Amino acid sequence: MNARPAVVCAELLAALEASEGRRRRRKRDTTPDAIGLTIKRDLLERAVAADPDPDRFEEWLYDQCLAAGGSEGGVRAMALSIFEEWRLAQDATAFGDWLERGAPSDDALSDEGR
Repeated sequence: MNARPAVVCAELLAALEASEGRRRRRKRDTTPDAIGLTIKRDLLERAVAADPDPDRFEEWLYDQCLAAGGSEGGVRAMALSIFEEWRLAQDATAFGDWLERGAPSDDALSDEGR
């Protein structure tokens, strides 16, 4: 898979549905999880809109961390996660194929559960 970061990030947005489904079923306080997922979703949406060049994607993510200023710790963690997932989509055929299929998961929220 040699997709642009914007394409992979759009597919990763679909994969967040499964994370959200799992988070909502947990019995513990999931506020920190929700905050992290919100930061990640925001970064993914910005990457889709910006459509950064693949050779400059890491730099683009770094710029997003710098722009976050004092709250860059959470942004940095999610930016690293996104970069690693983008690289994995490039290198691991099964992961890239799963993303291209819309990241199907039994944990994803159904339309009724939203």
